[in-house]
Amino acid sequence: MLKAILWDMDGVIADSGKAHYLAWQALFAEREGQISREDFARTFGMANPEILRELLGPGVPDGEIADLAKRKETLFRDRIPEHVVLLPGISERLLWARHAGIRNVVASSGEMANIVATLSALGISNHFDAVVSGAFLPKSKPHPAIFLQAAAAVGAPAQESLVIEDGIVGVEAARRAGMRCIALTTTHSAETLLGADLVVDSLVDVSEEALRQLFS
Repeated sequence: MLKAILWDMDGVIADSGKAHYLAWQALFAEREGQISREDFARTFGMANPEILRELLGPGVPDGEIADLAKRKETLFRDRIPEHVVLLPGISERLLWARHAGIRNVVASSGEMANIVATLSALGISNHFDAVVSGAFLPKSKPHPAIFLQAAAAVGAPAQESLVIEDGIVGVEAARRAGMRCIALTTTHSAETLLGADLVVDSLVDVSEEALRQLFS
C-alpha cells in the first residue's frame, strides 16, 4: 500500500536546472574559474560540499568549502523568481495524493532556505506534510539517509514509500532505501535511470492506477 510520496525538488517538482547552473557558473567566475555542463550534470543532485570537493579537489579547507556552498545557494535563490518553474503534472499529482490520504514529503539535497523559497515562489507549500533537507546530513545521495528520514517524518515504512527522482544518484538512493522509484527524464536520459521501477518523461504520463500498481 502506498502511504507516502517522497519528492525530490530539482528536476522533479521544479525545473530549476538553469538557475542552479547559472549559480554555479557565477560562483566559479568569482574564483576566476569555470564549471562545464558535463561536470554540472554529473554532480547534480549531490549536496554542495560533496560537489565542491569533487570539482575542486581534496586540498580545499573545510571552512572554505562551507563558505562556497553557502555562497552558491545565495546565488541560486537570487535566480529563483526568473528561472524556476513548476513542472507539468505536479499540481494534479499532489492534489490526488492528498485526497487519497497519501502523505507528500519533499526530500531534497538542497538547503532548507532554497526549498522554502522555491515552494513559496511556486505557490505549493501547503501541499506537503513534511519537508526534509539533506544539505547537512553526513552523507548525500546515493546514500539512502535522506529518503529514510523523509519516510520516518510521516511514519511511512520504506516498503510503502514511493520516491520520485530525476537524478542517477537519487534513483540509487531510493534503491538502497528499499523504496519504489519513478524516474523522470528531465535531467538524465532514460538509459541512465534504469534502476528505477518506472521511467517516464513527465508525471503527466503516469496514471493514478499506474502509481497504485507499483505497490500491488
